[in-house]
Amino acid sequence: MVKSITTSELSENFSNDDVAVLDCRPSAAFNGWQLHGEARGGHIPGAVSFPVEWFDDLGNDSALEKLSDKGITPAKSIIITGYGPRDINDTADNLETLGFSDILIHTDAMPDWASDPRLPLSYLPGYRHLVHPEWLRQLLNGVDPEPGGIGEYVLAHVNFDNWGDYDAGHIPGAIWMDTLIMESEEDWNCRTVKELEEELSAHGITRDTTVILYGRTSDPNMSQEHPGQQAGQLASMRAALLLMYAGVRDVRVLDGGLDAWLRSGGSITRKETQPTPVQSTGLNIPEHPEYIVDIRQAKDMLADQNSELVSMRSWEEFTGEVSGYHYIKPKGRIPGAVWGNNGSDAYHMENYRNHDDTMLNFHEIADVWRESGITPEKHIAFYCGTGWRASEAFFFAWLMGWEHVAVFDGGWYQWSADPANPIETGVPETTIGVKSAF
Repeated sequence: MVKSITTSELSENFSNDDVAVLDCRPSAAFNGWQLHGEARGGHIPGAVSFPVEWFDDLGNDSALEKLSDKGITPAKSIIITGYGPRDINDTADNLETLGFSDILIHTDAMPDWASDPRLPLSYLPGYRHLVHPEWLRQLLNGVDPEPGGIGEYVLAHVNFDNWGDYDAGHIPGAIWMDTLIMESEEDWNCRTVKELEEELSAHGITRDTTVILYGRTSDPNMSQEHPGQQAGQLASMRAALLLMYAGVRDVRVLDGGLDAWLRSGGSITRKETQPTPVQSTGLNIPEHPEYIVDIRQAKDMLADQNSELVSMRSWEEFTGEVSGYHYIKPKGRIPGAVWGNNGSDAYHMENYRNHDDTMLNFHEIADVWRESGITPEKHIAFYCGTGWRASEAFFFAWLMGWEHVAVFDGGWYQWSADPANPIETGVPETTIGVKSAF
């Protein structure tokens, strides 16, 4: 039988090990956005994010599996909180259908909790840089979506060398941004200072421009000649890193990309929006050189007990079963690198995203990293094949407030191209804290 619990009672029980708090609001609210005008943004410490609409998205079996993965099991007392009776009661009904019996509903709901400054709230430190569709809709409609205002902005539909992806339909007002404007097709590393200045100027981007990035995720797979052309949301993460490296102060990514926009009822258009070039970016590129490390620095990090070089490659790539790319022949891993457990292949990041391509609960990401010795006090450099998956991991760590994070831009492509660099294959004895001296 479903019972009720007040804010006062919840404040005394939310940290109980036998209790699990399920937050059924949209993930944007969990991260920190005040979607309903609540006094403070964020979530109850220790709460699990599971938006009510996910039950319909996933179906019973998948929903039960996902809940279990997040520690929401019938063996615990489940306290459901949300924005109000509708979402909370719908969630309770779904849990009862799945066999849960010890359910309590937070009748006062999250706005009441947020109204009391004495009660704790957790939030994603950089949540403002992970925007949601309604925020973008307000911006495009000329409504200031947040205090202080957004000045000049550029909305960019990002992809790699695939104009057709933009032409097939994009968010109204978005310009086309090819990742090739910022990374070289020869080695996939960041372009020169001169090239970045020219390209950002041509795209109307200055140091003080707010840049909102998004991509379309289709079905990238190795049967395609260029799988990266179907991985637009990964492309947007790559663009985010390189813009931040250059020094653009306000870079944002639409959580869930174009799919999230469409799910929210947003429209798309085939009408092209041309960028408005500027005379100068006002940037002293790179203003954040620490966001990218070169191969010499990567080797130094391998020998440093206070650093971790983190492989954002699939297990099959990490153990040397596959190279992961059409254009990379060597297989294996960098000795001493720690496995970051990204997903199934070079064009997916399932283990860092929810089923709808939004960012996974950041507490869950931190837990996965901690198991591999990846912690915020260390100097962390993520790498993959050529930088896309590493850029997404970097961006998420940066959103989480990690201060010492970077991308090894050369990645496996550069490392494996030099026969002098050692390579390992097979299952390592451990992926935690292994170091090699150079």
